[in-house]
Amino acid sequence: MSLARVNSRAGVGVRAPEVIVEVHVGGGLPRISMVGLPETAVREAKDRVKAALLNAGFKIPPSHITISLTPADLPKSGGRFDLPIALGILAATAQVDDTRFGNFEFIGELSLGGGLNPVPGVLPVALAAKHCSRGLVVPVPNGAEAALARGNNHYGAGSLLSVVSWLNGHGRLDKVNKGSNVESIHNRDLRDVYGQLQARRALEVAAAGMHNILFSGPPGTGKTMLASRLPGILPPMTEREALDTAAVASVSQRGLDLNHWRTRSFRAPHHTASSAALVGGGARPRPGEISLAHHGVLFLDELPEFNRNVLEVLREPMESGKITISRAGSYAEFPARFQLVAAMNPCPCGYAGDKSGRCMCTADQVQCYRGKISGPLLDRIDLHIDVLQPTGMLNRQKNETPESSSVVRKRVIAARKRQLLRKGRPNAQLDSSDVRRFCALNDSDRDFLEGAVELTGLSTRACHRILKVSRTIADLDDTHQITRTHLAEALSYRGFDCCMIKTKASR
Repeated sequence: MSLARVNSRAGVGVRAPEVIVEVHVGGGLPRISMVGLPETAVREAKDRVKAALLNAGFKIPPSHITISLTPADLPKSGGRFDLPIALGILAATAQVDDTRFGNFEFIGELSLGGGLNPVPGVLPVALAAKHCSRGLVVPVPNGAEAALARGNNHYGAGSLLSVVSWLNGHGRLDKVNKGSNVESIHNRDLRDVYGQLQARRALEVAAAGMHNILFSGPPGTGKTMLASRLPGILPPMTEREALDTAAVASVSQRGLDLNHWRTRSFRAPHHTASSAALVGGGARPRPGEISLAHHGVLFLDELPEFNRNVLEVLREPMESGKITISRAGSYAEFPARFQLVAAMNPCPCGYAGDKSGRCMCTADQVQCYRGKISGPLLDRIDLHIDVLQPTGMLNRQKNETPESSSVVRKRVIAARKRQLLRKGRPNAQLDSSDVRRFCALNDSDRDFLEGAVELTGLSTRACHRILKVSRTIADLDDTHQITRTHLAEALSYRGFDCCMIKTKASR
């Protein structure tokens, strides 16, 4: 009778909780039983492991083999436990030396021939193993992803036989290659945007303070073009931010793109997307668009065309920076600290306010169209910008030389550094006490802001957001004190809010 213990890890959202694979070989009829809440793919490991062991030249004793996946109340899924189960059987039958088991974790799916196939969600496992000061053995195709964790003892293996040879001291495994540390620059440049000086300025303010922004205007005025240029002027991600974002991508359906793991994401779901597509879901919870946009940009074009219930699910993660997906037997939490950029037409036909006068929408139709966006959601968007059709566009393209993204990005980085030195976070994430401390006004400017808020009917939340935007504008000017000029500019970015309030008051 023999017992073996092998370290491995499960996948729950972006977490990788520790799982101990215990294998007991004892008397009784020859069979393999498995306990510990294994799902279908895990239960099928018995057949994969048995075939892999036999084809690799190992022996399976004609005994009762019990496999326990601890903790017993944590659901286990996928084929990641094949390798630790096989090693546990070999150790329990004295076919492999288990001396290194305590210092290493193992993960990988076995083919019937004994090869190691890649598994999803390796980066969270590698980060957790490094945190516990343990080494990690993964399939060779997962090596580059595991290397992002920069662990000193992470190895890639091509087969079960190579792992056993290494454990027995007769062979070697190659350490995983260090991942690329180079940021990919977005190729969409602000120099392509002519005119729209207010919109360009608002985009710079949004980038500097990580503020949410809404563009409203007729078709063809450049709303989507402006939104797509935002990632190119955002500050580079820190390694911690990049790893958090990469961990989300690692457990997603598409997996991690190792060539762009340090690049801020730009997610643009279609307006027919469901709430599950936005927040994530499924029997085995997967991250949705808001989590895939973590530390990046979530662009919602044609905002009123989204189902209202879909848009309402954005409210909580916009405040908390995370989303929790609950199921009957489990729950998963995903980060969702995204920057929202939205675009919409001013009316159903899209031409309200256009000088051509071609809009035939009634006031009720316009109000109904704009009313698809709830007040609480609109309240959480800091900047509302009207993007109108510029005049003399051909002459502008001939005579005007817009600033490039690289020039604007330098100012954004400088302003963001001031914010990080002040509080360690962008201005958009300041709480109420931070607003009172860092966005203080003199008596005259406080009266000016209170008068403007009373006149427009803005909420307390909107007032706080105006102060945060003012703080960002002051940071761009490298000014410690918020002035009347900064307040006036921040107030000018709430035009759509004020328009909605006036329209409702006139009805």
